[in-house]
Order: sequence, then C-alpha cells, then structure tokens
Amino acid sequence: MQKNDSAGTPRLRPAANADGDAVRTLVFEVLREYGLPPDPEGADADLSEIEQHYRNGWFSVLEVNGQIIGSVGLLPLEETVMELRKMYLHRDWRGRGLGRLLLEQALDEARNRGAHQVVLGTAKVLSEAAALYEQSGFQPSQHTHPASRVDQTWELDL
Repeated sequence: MQKNDSAGTPRLRPAANADGDAVRTLVFEVLREYGLPPDPEGADADLSEIEQHYRNGWFSVLEVNGQIIGSVGLLPLEETVMELRKMYLHRDWRGRGLGRLLLEQALDEARNRGAHQVVLGTAKVLSEAAALYEQSGFQPSQHTHPASRVDQTWELDL
C-alpha cells in the first residue's frame, strides 16, 4: 500500500463479514509491526464473524478506493459502558489525523448509543495510540482486560 495524496478520500463505512479477511490482514500486520502476536482464536476471534460479533455494537472500516486502511469497533460491556476495540490504521496512512478521526467517530457513536463511559485495552508499545487516547481525555484505568497482549487500560467519561 503506498501513500498517495491523490489516491482518494478516506471514507468510513459499516463493516460486513465480507471485509473480514482484509480487516484481519490489517490488524495482524499492525500487531506484527509492533512485535505483538495476533490471536485469531482468542482476542481477534471477533474478526471472523464481524456482523455477528458486533450485532449489539458497532464496527466500521476506513477505506480509500475500496482498500481498507483502518478499522474501529465498539462493544457494550455494561448498560452505559462500551469498549473501544480494533482501532488500527495502516502505517502508510498514519500521521494524517485519521486515527483521531476513527476515535472521534467511535466516541460519537458511543454517545449516540447512550454510553457514559468508553474503556479500552492496549499495549504500551502502541505508543502513538496511547498518546492519542491521552490527548483525547482518556485516563489510565484499573479495568482488567482478558487479552494477553494488553498491558494498559484506559477510560473516558463521556
């Protein structure tokens, strides 16, 4: 994938099961880039049946000219708490404000669904993501997360 300003405008759209392979490729590529292991049978099993897994939540992909370059999802944990999940952006598209766009869209969606809090788990090696969460008002959390690659949790009151 090459960075090209004339390649088209990124567009966020709801994900479908047909996007599963492309989303898995994106997520696994980013994880490997940071030395984190993909977990297709565990933490990443939600990507095998996106529509089913996120039927009570929300999952969208960011695409340019039909190519998926980013993803973001929300799952309800409690009545007014949602978990931000699978927010990934291809390396060629970072540094353009698209991560912030994904996060802002997810937070808007969480508010529209009545959430009062968003929580997330991440790994400290994903330092750009942690910086974005902190800049966006997230605070370190004491929540636990089941994924073995998660070593920090964050929360934001909406």
